[in-house]
Formats: sequence, C-alpha cells, structure tokens
Amino acid sequence: MSTQPSIPATSSSSTPNQSDAEALRRSRVLASKLYFDVPRNKAPIIYSRDYDIAFFGIEKLHPFDSAKWGRICKFLIDAGLLNKNCIVEPAEATKDDLLVVHSEGYLKSLKSSLNVAVIIEVPPVALLPNFLVQKNVLYPFQKQVGGTILAAKLAKERGWAINVGGGFHHCCATKGGGFCVYADISLCIHYAFIRLNISRVMIIDLDAHQGNGHEKDFSGDSRVYILDMYNPDIYPFDYEARGYIDQKVEVRSGTSTNDYLMKLDEALKVAGSKFDPELLIYNAGTDILDGDPLGRLKVSPDGIANRDEKVFRFAREKNVPLVMVTSGGYMKSSAKVIADSLLNLSKKCLVDIGGSSGRI
Repeated sequence: MSTQPSIPATSSSSTPNQSDAEALRRSRVLASKLYFDVPRNKAPIIYSRDYDIAFFGIEKLHPFDSAKWGRICKFLIDAGLLNKNCIVEPAEATKDDLLVVHSEGYLKSLKSSLNVAVIIEVPPVALLPNFLVQKNVLYPFQKQVGGTILAAKLAKERGWAINVGGGFHHCCATKGGGFCVYADISLCIHYAFIRLNISRVMIIDLDAHQGNGHEKDFSGDSRVYILDMYNPDIYPFDYEARGYIDQKVEVRSGTSTNDYLMKLDEALKVAGSKFDPELLIYNAGTDILDGDPLGRLKVSPDGIANRDEKVFRFAREKNVPLVMVTSGGYMKSSAKVIADSLLNLSKKCLVDIGGSSGRI
C-alpha cells in the first residue's frame, strides 16, 4: 500500500503542486481494481454479506440497524424479485483507493480505536484492540465503498445501479462523523470523472440529515451540482457546508408526506432547469420515515416509494445514469420499506432487476 502524499478532494491545476496531486489521483484511479466487468446475467444490484456489521452485539448500541443491508436483499429474494446469484459482489476499497480522496493523516487516525468510536458514535469500541475494529467495522465500510464506486460504472452501462449500502455523506476528505467513516460518494464521483470520462455530476441527497461531507469535498467545484433536502433542526448543524449547497431545500421537523413530496417536485423541477448532469448520485436515506428517532420527519412508507419513483423518473426523463445508495434510516422497518420501494420501481418498469439488460 502506498505512502505517497494524499490528494485534496477538489481538483484544480492552478499550481504545480495541485497538478502533481491531480496526476497522482489519476494514477491511483487508473490502477484501481474496484472497476471490473460484470456479466450481463447479473442485475445492477451491488451487495456483499460483508456489509453487515456484527461486533459482539456492540453494534446494537447505535440506533442504526447494522444488518439492514442484508435484510433488504432477503426481502427482495423472498419477494421473488431478486435471485441471490444475480447480485454483484464488490471488491474492498484498499488504502490506495481511499487516498484518491482521503488524506494520509485521516486514514492513519483510524488506527486509533478511540477515533473510530467517535466517528461511529459507539463509545465501547474505543476499548477494543484496533485489529478487531479494522476487521469488524472498517472492513465492512471498505466493501461498501467499493460497491458505491462500482455502481457508477454499472449505471453508465445499464442506465442505473443500486448499492444496497453506502451513502456515508457526513464524511469528507479529512474527517468522519455521524456513523460515516469513508466518503464513498466523493470517491465514486472522482472515479467517474477519470474512468468514465464524466464531467458533470448531480447529487440528490434526500437523507433527512445534511450531506456536509460531499458538500465540503466539492465546494467550489462547478462539475458537481448538489441538491440537498434536509432537516435543519438536526445533526450535523454544519453551517459552513450549507454555504456550499447549490440547491438547499430545508424540511423542518414534523413535515408530512404531502408537504415533503410537493417540495421535492418543485426541487427536481428547479434542478432539472439549472444543471444537465451526465451522472446522478441519489442518496436515498430512509430516516425521513415517520417515527424515525433521528430524522424527525413524518413521511409514510408509501411516501418513500413515491419519493424514489420521482427521482428515478427524473433520471429517465433526463436520460442520465442513476446511482442509488441507501444511507441513513434508524428503524428496523427501514429495510422492508426500501425493499418495498424497489418492488414498486420494478412494477412501474423504472428498473428491470430480474432481466439481463437492467435498463431504466
């Protein structure tokens, strides 16, 4: 693994040092094994059983359902929508892969169990040997990062792709937080810039929380347009990052399904008129659900399905490849709600999970 200098998250060639850093980023991306050819008989659904975090029960001390990802796939398989043999298994993001965005110092800081405990908000993790933390916490996240990065390649080939995990939108190049250890969205975009020859990316972040990580990583980068629809009354209260949002839509605690969907309709109309993306990253958090202890919004399960349908229709109308990641959601019911939403997308012919083409 490389010990070369880290690379700043935003690209520029205004100085020799920045040019060198961008060249190093490019070489790392081109050398990466995270992009690989996927057989056409596989659906553009990315998941590994390594995503799920089981850590002597300690993971239950955080409200996030760390087995959510596997449960989503089980629901889809049980419903007959997905064959387990059609699921795409991603590769693990290595240190060199992560250095495409993250600083060397940040990655080194994860060798402290205390630092990881602070990021994932589970204090007892600080007391555990770091090799266990690396194996049981960081490795699952590295697999999910690999899934988000691969999703962009699959989306360009098939029209859409869903990473059943990912969406760690509170992490930026130099800092993690809010259960987000790695900046998978930022990494996905930089890989797409270099490997897919894409130059315009739209992020539609509909998690209840502000996506302050990717906002910091792409501040001042005109290639990335960010639509963030979030509750300003909850974490992370990152006022600096709010200044980097291209299209800010604030939905206060208690917002109902109808009000939420009306705001989304208007937001998508504005976004479509302001930016013409070549790739769309959809951060589809389910913490907007009524009853979610952290999101504090009041959107129904049917409202989630309607929301996802609107974003997929937006992508289809603009003829732009879509990457979906599942992000936050702090109730056990989230996995079923996500699976039901994907079933709805299939019924509406917005995705073809069972077929070999996977076109939207």
